[in-house]
Amino acid sequence: MTERLLQYIWQFQYFNKNDLITTAGEELMIIHPGIYNTHQGPDFNEGRIRIGENIWVGNIELHVDASDWHRHQHSNDKNYRNVILHVVWKNDDVDPEHNIPTLTLEDRVPKILLQQYFSWMKENYFIPCESSAGNAGDLVWTGWKERLMIERLERKSRQVLELLQKNNFHWEETLWWMISRNFGLYVNADAFAEMASSIPYNLISKHRIQIHQLEALMFGQAGLLDAEFAEKYPSMLKKEYLFLQRKYNLEKIHAPVHFLRMRPACFPTIRLAQLAMLFHSTGNMFSAILHMETIIKVKMMLNITANDYWHYHFRFGEATVYQPKTLGGDMINNILMNTVATILFTYGKYHIEPAYQQKAVEWMNQLPAEKNSVMTKFRSIGVTSRNASDSQSLIELKSQYCDHKRCLDCAIANAVLKKI
Repeated sequence: MTERLLQYIWQFQYFNKNDLITTAGEELMIIHPGIYNTHQGPDFNEGRIRIGENIWVGNIELHVDASDWHRHQHSNDKNYRNVILHVVWKNDDVDPEHNIPTLTLEDRVPKILLQQYFSWMKENYFIPCESSAGNAGDLVWTGWKERLMIERLERKSRQVLELLQKNNFHWEETLWWMISRNFGLYVNADAFAEMASSIPYNLISKHRIQIHQLEALMFGQAGLLDAEFAEKYPSMLKKEYLFLQRKYNLEKIHAPVHFLRMRPACFPTIRLAQLAMLFHSTGNMFSAILHMETIIKVKMMLNITANDYWHYHFRFGEATVYQPKTLGGDMINNILMNTVATILFTYGKYHIEPAYQQKAVEWMNQLPAEKNSVMTKFRSIGVTSRNASDSQSLIELKSQYCDHKRCLDCAIANAVLKKI
C-alpha cells in the first residue's frame, strides 16, 4: 500500500462502508469524504462525519500506518489541529498520542482492486492499463481527451510565458524563436532554437525584404557557411554573412546541426531555406496570425517554397535534379499544432481573452490526427484519434501520465477500477 493509493481509495470511497466502526468501537458514518488537498496540511479538507449522534466537520488525515502520525510529528503542527478523522491502512499504533477517531481500511478494500493496481505498477506495457483501457467507455474517453488537450495547451503555454519573460513580452520575437525550433523538428530543434535566439527579431524584420540576407543570417549563425564553396550562391551568402556578422557583432551558436539519418527533404539546409522564405513572405507574422479568422488562411501563409537555388540542391555545392522544396502539408500541420495553436492559446490566456483560446482549440479539431508510432500503438489497443486534438491528447496521456504510472490521476484507470 502507498499513501497516494490510500488517498485515492478514500477520495472515491472504494471500500466497504457498511457498519463502519472506529478503533475505539464507536459507530461511524461518512457524510462527505472531504476535498482532496494538494497543498500543505491534512489530506482532505471540509470533511463531514457522524460519530454516534454527533456530526463533525473538519479535516481528514490519511496514513498507511497509524504510527505515521507520530513519525510525521503532526501533534506539534497547528495545521492538523482541526483533524476530525484519522484514516489508516494498518492500525499499528497501540499508544497513540492523540485522541482523534481512527478508521482502519485494510480489510474493507476489494483485493481485486489492489491486484489490478499493483499489476499496472509492476508491468512494463505501452500504457499500464492497455489490456483494459477499452473498457472505460467512449464517453469517458471523449471527456478525458478534451481535458488532456487543455492540459497540454496549458502546460505548453507556461513554456511560452517563460520565453516571453526572456524578451520583455515581445510576441513577434517569441514566435520567431518558437517557429524556428519547430522547423528543426526533433533532431535539430535545439540548434534551430539557439540560432533564432542569436539573431534578434529586429534584424529579421529589417532584412526580410532580401531573401539572400535572411538566408545568410540563418545559415551563417547555424555554422553552415564555414566551408569554402565553388558555387557562386553559397559563396555570396558567406560574404554577406561575414559582413552582417561584423556589423551586428553576432556570435555563432555552439550546437551542431545534423544531417545523419534524415530524409533529404528534412535536411537542416532545406528547413532553414524554407524558414527564411516564410519570414521573407510574411512581415509581423504573429500579428497576422492573431487576426486570421480561419485555419485555411494560416495554411496559405505557411504554404511556401524555398528560393530557386534549392530547386536543384539539398545541400550546398551538391547539385540534384529539379525539385521545388515546398513546405508540405504534414509540416504545415505540425507547425499549426505545435506552434500556432500554442502561442494563440497563450495569448488568450495572458490577456484573458478566451476567444483566442477557443480559436486554438477549434483549429486543433480541424487538423488531421498525427501519424506516428505512439498513435499506431494506441490504435492497436483500440484507442483511435479523429483529429489533431485527439492525437495530441493521447501524446499528453502517454508522456505525462502513463510513462510516470500516474494511473490514480487518470480518468481511464479510474473508470476501469470503478468497474471492479
